[in-house]
Amino acid sequence: MTNRFDQFRTFLKATTGVALESDQWQAAEQRLAPVAGRLGLSIDDLIDRFLRHSDPRLSAAVVDTMMTNETFFFRDRKPFELFREVILPRLLERKGEERRLRIWSAACATGQEPYSLAMVLDEEAHRFKDWTIEIVASDISASALETARGGLYNQFEVQRGLPVALLLRHFQRDLEKWRITERLRAQVQFQQVNLIDDFSRFGPFDVIFCRNVLMYFDQATRKTVLNRLARTLTPDGILMLGATEFTPGDCAFAALPESPALLRLRKSKSEAPASRLATA
Repeated sequence: MTNRFDQFRTFLKATTGVALESDQWQAAEQRLAPVAGRLGLSIDDLIDRFLRHSDPRLSAAVVDTMMTNETFFFRDRKPFELFREVILPRLLERKGEERRLRIWSAACATGQEPYSLAMVLDEEAHRFKDWTIEIVASDISASALETARGGLYNQFEVQRGLPVALLLRHFQRDLEKWRITERLRAQVQFQQVNLIDDFSRFGPFDVIFCRNVLMYFDQATRKTVLNRLARTLTPDGILMLGATEFTPGDCAFAALPESPALLRLRKSKSEAPASRLATA
């Protein structure tokens, strides 16, 4: 199985950017087993078909199950405080004439992050009167995006990080679950995007949240994705990384003083690049 798993790892990395370690076969097998069972295949047959890329639906199912779609509303809390207290005031000042903001939640999983951003913007709406604000959210997983577009979450999901006041304001009961109001859902555009592919057509953006995804890439892929993100930001734009994500030292970004997880484009080659672990 070692050779087969190596082939699987190589192909998964080439198609998604996710870099599995050589000792992660058992964990991968546990994820793949339910997919193989639903399709009436052995895991060997499933991997063979995935490697041949002959069945798009099977390939999508394998990619979906190998992705880590862990997320919750206002995850880690601090990034959303920085969004409200640092990012928005900065852009309010710098884009006051244009009065337009574009925000991208990359690798949004089942949608809790972009909806959390939309809730913050709703609370700050008085500061952005007559502004045009666009929120784009993307993920590689088709099934995660289907959940995100529906905006339907169970009790456990809405209890993870979501204040009761915001639950009552922005959600409606739907049988045993909670659905985000149509008004808030309409503020987010969901797109299927693979971060190792060209995504320049979606830009430019003033804010990009790309949290807890670079950690699954190797350093070369991280650097490539970061450079693409840099080309997708406006000159005054800000990139938010995850809490423990390493930024290669020769990338195009420099950290803002408020947090090493908040990055802006370097103004010159002589400026020190961001190279620390983000701790926001």
